[in-house]
Amino acid sequence: MSYDESARRNYWIEHMERSFSLMQQMIDYPLVECGETLTSIPEAALDAGVEMLFSKTKIADRFDRIFFIRQSLISALMSIGADMNNRGWILKVEDGFRTRQMQTALGRSPEVFDTIVSMCLWECEGNTPSVELLDRRARCLVANYPQNGTHLMGAAVDISVWQRDDGKEVWRGAPYLDMSESTMMDSPFVDKDIHQNRQEITRMMEQHGFMHYPGEFWHYNQGDAAYHLLRQTAQPAIYGPIEWDAVSGTVTPFENLTSPLTPPDTMNQNLRAALDRLQNRKV
Repeated sequence: MSYDESARRNYWIEHMERSFSLMQQMIDYPLVECGETLTSIPEAALDAGVEMLFSKTKIADRFDRIFFIRQSLISALMSIGADMNNRGWILKVEDGFRTRQMQTALGRSPEVFDTIVSMCLWECEGNTPSVELLDRRARCLVANYPQNGTHLMGAAVDISVWQRDDGKEVWRGAPYLDMSESTMMDSPFVDKDIHQNRQEITRMMEQHGFMHYPGEFWHYNQGDAAYHLLRQTAQPAIYGPIEWDAVSGTVTPFENLTSPLTPPDTMNQNLRAALDRLQNRKV
């Protein structure tokens, strides 16, 4: 089935607004931080004899990725990895815990920020988007507010999946960190076999307690506000944004949860710079 540009744009806007509503609900959702430390995913996989892969790229071309997650989630993640191995797949962890600095840098990096601006331009049919719209979309796409950042909580992993026999990716319709109307887990703009791959991977993740984020086909989380809202558990979240001391293992909740990582004045400056870069690419 073919879809025209208007149908794709309308779907994007509708889904972005639903995601924004979820982000807003997360702000007021009850949080009782448990203070649980983080545990190394690669070390746990080695100890469990589970074959996993880990991304070798850097966050914003600057920061080494931190493949750690809350301690109570490790067992489930190892079970998922083992299940995938038995199926002939290898779980690749693209990202785990992010520090405030990493999350901020990711949201401001030209590669990511320019993509968000490009999608806002497309959404506005070529007209320059407002900073308000850009901030609204950044909440959903790069968790510009701490309460929305499940990676900041150590409660999430971004994943891809690979075949053990031929080393090819189990294709889900687009590469990791794609931003388009095809990014949403249930997007109607991907083929049937792509949906089947997404659904099978999600089934294996959710069988062990991880919940998929509807806005990204690669993101799964557990124990945070988004998880409880999507699962409708009526239980408080136990994981919130934290600072983590890798030496002592202690975690400290963020003192300020309400301030954006990229404030409006900085976002406005970045918007102008992004528009210049995008214009220069056309010349």
